[in-house]
Amino acid sequence: MQTEISSAPSFPPGDVVRRSESAGLHAGAPLSRLLPPARAILLTGEDMQGAEQRLHALVGSRVEVVAAIGAYLTTAGGKRLRPMLTALGARAVGHTGDISGLMCVGELIHLGSLLHDDVVDEGLERRGRPTAQRVYGNAAVILTGDFCLARAVLLAGEEGGHRAVTELGAAVTAMAEGEVLQLQRAGNLTTTLEEYLEMVDKKSAALIAWCAAAGAWARHDEAAAQALVNFGRGVGVAFQITDDVLDYSSATGKTPGQDLRERKLTLPLVYAMQRIPDLQERLLGNQDIPALVEEIRASGALEDALADARRRADRAIAALSVLPPSDYRDALVELGSYLVERAT
Repeated sequence: MQTEISSAPSFPPGDVVRRSESAGLHAGAPLSRLLPPARAILLTGEDMQGAEQRLHALVGSRVEVVAAIGAYLTTAGGKRLRPMLTALGARAVGHTGDISGLMCVGELIHLGSLLHDDVVDEGLERRGRPTAQRVYGNAAVILTGDFCLARAVLLAGEEGGHRAVTELGAAVTAMAEGEVLQLQRAGNLTTTLEEYLEMVDKKSAALIAWCAAAGAWARHDEAAAQALVNFGRGVGVAFQITDDVLDYSSATGKTPGQDLRERKLTLPLVYAMQRIPDLQERLLGNQDIPALVEEIRASGALEDALADARRRADRAIAALSVLPPSDYRDALVELGSYLVERAT
């Protein structure tokens, strides 16, 4: 249930521009493999390499099965947007020195939640491999997820200080609430737009906001931290809306319409039900999902949802105006836009 955000694993900075240009939005590359804007990759290349090395060490343990499960997911392919956001946010507020540990906090939370999610969802595949619980069993995977969460909390205290760790606790609390809300509302097409947005904010945007603001909290810069929180929450919600739109696309490498099969209320579906009066009743029956996907595509609902996501991303980006001008701030702006425009 935790959304995997498309990003890039760490690689040598000299290879950045070539790879970014070759994976443009209209170059035919699967959306799940597209890279963030080149500026963000160039600016964070060295930090990302340090964080990648640190992350592999952090999932290690003297308990062999814990280390094996941690490595199983970590080495399956890096989806490392959260460390990148932490690096850009920290450098944008003047944080200097080694930030690799701080960058790993959000990724450890994400990894732990993915391990938990695959047990809850009875998932079959993650990052091109059988899910960890199919290999190691539910009990060991759940406890290794707990291990990742505990590591993250300890690291946040060590690297970010009291404010960073207390804010992390609030974010993880919100994530847990969001996941429970999603379970409770599964298949409920009467869920309101406000309830949908509350769930998205809790389960996805809260951690993204923490990652963006962590460096500012570490520097005790409250004004910058609030700006970065506002940015992170806004782009986090915009990203999820975009991800919901991409559920209707065949360009992701996944079968379109999975959310419809699960009768999951998303913003595109909210707009589609407004445009197609009998859609809700038809979804409650045994309908032809591919045909419904095409009907929703033709209704204009996806364009409505993307317009909403763009408005949210624009407001989030505007929050960055309080930060001093820098290449890092500009990279955050570009990254915020990318999280929505990847669907076009």
